[in-house]
Amino acid sequence: MTDAARVLRTLVERGETLAVAESLTGGLVAAELTSVAGASACFKGSVTAYATHLKRDVLGVDGSLLARRGAVDAEVARQMAAGVRRVLDADWGIATTGVAGPQEQDGRPVGTVYVAVSGPLDVEKVSELRLNGGRAEIRRESVRSVLELLAGELGGNARAQDTEHYGGI
Repeated sequence: MTDAARVLRTLVERGETLAVAESLTGGLVAAELTSVAGASACFKGSVTAYATHLKRDVLGVDGSLLARRGAVDAEVARQMAAGVRRVLDADWGIATTGVAGPQEQDGRPVGTVYVAVSGPLDVEKVSELRLNGGRAEIRRESVRSVLELLAGELGGNARAQDTEHYGGI
């Protein structure tokens, strides 16, 4: 069972919903989630805020923070996750922001990525990643990492090894 299927199954079991905010992954997290049959039972949708002003205008990321630190920042990732959760009225929000390459951005080297989770009971967690490889590998690993971060916050059910494989959740 994929990471996406595991987290979706856990969310369905808990009666909770999920929304995604993406920058460097450009929709890959949403694509991974919606590749699982039955994802609509808990996946509300996503915002691909590739442009910095969309992080501010759509997701509510603080404009002065973006001006000071740029879009590749732990606090920006946290605010993106909280913002998409609020905008799409979901129980959980996850976010990705970073530099996939080919060149640095906002003074951050290629492979600098922040993934974040925002959830009930004031759950907020951000992980900083230093990834190697080309653009495609950095983006793929960012997807895996944000789903793993969410699984960790959801608890053991989302991380449990499954002996059966299903096409859906």
